[in-house]
Amino acid sequence: MMNVRTMPRHRKAPAGRAGGAEGNERLTAMTGAVLLVLLAAEGVTIAFKHQLLAEHFFIGMLLVGPVLVKLGSTMYRFARYYTGAAPYVRKGPPAPLLRLLGPVIVVTSAGVIGSGVALAFVRPGPSIWLVAHKGFFVLWFCAMTVHVLYYAPRLPSLLGRGSKARYRARAALAGAGRRWALLTASLAVGLILALSTYHLAGGWDRYLSHGGG
Repeated sequence: MMNVRTMPRHRKAPAGRAGGAEGNERLTAMTGAVLLVLLAAEGVTIAFKHQLLAEHFFIGMLLVGPVLVKLGSTMYRFARYYTGAAPYVRKGPPAPLLRLLGPVIVVTSAGVIGSGVALAFVRPGPSIWLVAHKGFFVLWFCAMTVHVLYYAPRLPSLLGRGSKARYRARAALAGAGRRWALLTASLAVGLILALSTYHLAGGWDRYLSHGGG
């Protein structure tokens, strides 16, 4: 009689082509690392806005793609967790404070980016968009400071260097090509937007040089 091999019961189901919960966490961490660099550069342009206004415009537009990916991956995780998807439930929710800050970061990120894009197309000068951009930025900066202080030290392990579990590593590697493609595409979208609107910074540069802002 032939022996029939069966799959061991303790073996977990594959994570899927996108990597499942581990893949989502890896995508969020990858995008977060890119944003950390870009936001640091954007912070420098804010400190020297009269000299680096064009660069501020450029980096701000470049941020649009990665920010949308980061918001999408984070909101997807929340949706999967609260709808009871087992892999996401096993990972558990973020820390309580970060759960409270989540909606604030989503709204203020959309506000900062949206008002910034709007400012590129309106006539330079005092406007509701300028007030909104400054107001959203202050709220966003406070929320993001807490977010970054919590996650920045954990980036190496979230990106995989600290993972020792065989299944975790296998799951995180699943869909790696898709994640890199998505991140690259988001940067390409941001770059196209930045290059196509770069010339619009000239009007605001002249406005600031005459004492505006």
